[in-house]
Amino acid sequence: MENPNNQIVHASIDVPPEDGSECFNDDRRPKRTETVWTASALIITALIGSGGPSLAWAIAQLGWIAGPTIVLLFAFVTYYTSTLLTTCYRSGDPTTGNRNYTYMGAVRDNLGSLKIKLFELVLYVNLFGVAIGYTIASSTSMMAIKRSNCFHEKGEDPRHINSNPYMIAFGFVEIIFSQIPNFNRLWWLSIVAAFMSFAYSTIELGLSIAKLAETGKIKGSLTGINIGALTSTQKIWRNFQALGDIIFAFSYFLIFFEVQDTIRSSPSESKMTKKASLISIAATTLFDMICGCMGYAAFGDMAPKNLLAGFGFYNPCWMVDIANAAIVIQLVCAYQFNCQPLFDHVEKTLGKKFPNSQFISREIEIPAPWRRSYKLKLLRLVWSTVFVIGTIFISMLLPFFNDIVGLLGALGFWPLTVFFPVELYIKQKKIPTWGTKWVCLQIVSVACLIITIAAAAGSVANVFLDLKSFKPFSTDY
Repeated sequence: MENPNNQIVHASIDVPPEDGSECFNDDRRPKRTETVWTASALIITALIGSGGPSLAWAIAQLGWIAGPTIVLLFAFVTYYTSTLLTTCYRSGDPTTGNRNYTYMGAVRDNLGSLKIKLFELVLYVNLFGVAIGYTIASSTSMMAIKRSNCFHEKGEDPRHINSNPYMIAFGFVEIIFSQIPNFNRLWWLSIVAAFMSFAYSTIELGLSIAKLAETGKIKGSLTGINIGALTSTQKIWRNFQALGDIIFAFSYFLIFFEVQDTIRSSPSESKMTKKASLISIAATTLFDMICGCMGYAAFGDMAPKNLLAGFGFYNPCWMVDIANAAIVIQLVCAYQFNCQPLFDHVEKTLGKKFPNSQFISREIEIPAPWRRSYKLKLLRLVWSTVFVIGTIFISMLLPFFNDIVGLLGALGFWPLTVFFPVELYIKQKKIPTWGTKWVCLQIVSVACLIITIAAAAGSVANVFLDLKSFKPFSTDY
């Protein structure tokens, strides 16, 4: 991933300030002006709605005791490890040390070559996986709109719809947006994404409350779906997958350093980011808890895997359609947030390795009405198109929303949320090996690794179960 100026920079360089230094920070970049509240808003934008439609299903697997407890547990772990990571924004001195603009930059500055390679592997696999998840989720919501319209026009629910055209349409839009330089840093894009996330999450909450008021009964049980409705093996795998679905709702560490890099230096970025993390994680946890619990209370053991697209709600039709349309728009934006830094990184890496390549440096001028011409980079066009086609292909092979969400949550949780923050903190604070604090941190890391393995195993097991009744690229799904 790259820093906000599209450069793979891993630490700032202390340079004496020049004229006009009151407009610049110690790294000769424009003054950072964001506050605790704006940083909180950025984190909430990344968190709100993440995995929200599947939380009711996850809580239904675990029950009223374990479900909310695990949501709170993961929220606490996420906040705790975020406090560790805030100390690693500056190398050395926490106030005047060189800045790390990205998560990757901090890893490269502080950890060994083996851990750097491990981080890069985890990062890029996670980004690719998230792109697949977004493709599946968007097609699921588009199919839900189609099903909703058919139900209200014809009085029947066509449950077997070909998802492939919707995935291709989503991919086509992403290929176009991927050609717009710095599209992921347009100021209004995060506002649109945040508004859409709040919109569909609020609609989901409102519909759940309306459903609960209609039945007048709080459904669900203390231990979740009972054995009998499921086999004991299915119960175990579903419980493990539910862990992954809940974890996914707290995935935001990929943008952590970028958010911290926007905060002004007084008071220290570390203190302000800790406050922003506390505010944002508390707010999103409360909101997700209410949404998930209301959904479970309304539907009980029958909570669908996707509360908005799984036809938990049929009416009002227009409101359900708006919610699903909001999901699609938010995912279009989120895809660019996650993938454009990867596109930039590959371009710059290839540019350095092959500086004389005509293919890499070639730009095609295209007339544009709003400017003299638009320069389309041939490498960006080819590389981003291949990437998007790859995500579409795998999405068509495995179009299972909940299973993929659980797997993504599992794959990103331990390495990105726990392991690397712990390792960076140990290195930054020079904590002695086998000391009390070192042992406690390692216990937390190992415990979270076990949770990650269990969640991944549950998601993979359910993928195989779904594949038994699904033919890849078929029209009946």
